[in-house]
Amino acid sequence: MGAIVVVTTVGTEDQANLLAREIVARRQAASVNILPGVRSFYRWKGKICQDSELMLIAKTQEAEFEGLKATIRELHTYELPEILAFTVCQGSQEFLAWIAGSVDKSAPDLDDDEDDEPAFGD
Repeated sequence: MGAIVVVTTVGTEDQANLLAREIVARRQAASVNILPGVRSFYRWKGKICQDSELMLIAKTQEAEFEGLKATIRELHTYELPEILAFTVCQGSQEFLAWIAGSVDKSAPDLDDDEDDEPAFGD
């Protein structure tokens, strides 16, 4: 099984932060990006709607999809949350290995506290 990217959208920054933190804490994804400023147009219950949203992009493994989907449904406020998965066709082998290692539930939890310093910096 390979790497996938899972996308969902939410209506508030608090909701985005909650989902991102829980998904990573549960080792269901290696990382989650939060993209603000998304404008969505969609048809819902017979009406055309427009909303400002935030998009979450989670990098994970195919084997984690069902658990990740369950977490989104558990914590999401939408009646029908967007949950879409895309296969990663190619990527840096080092980054793909990092994704796999980050979702490995048998790996020790060294420090689950948030860190303000970027891990990939100098």
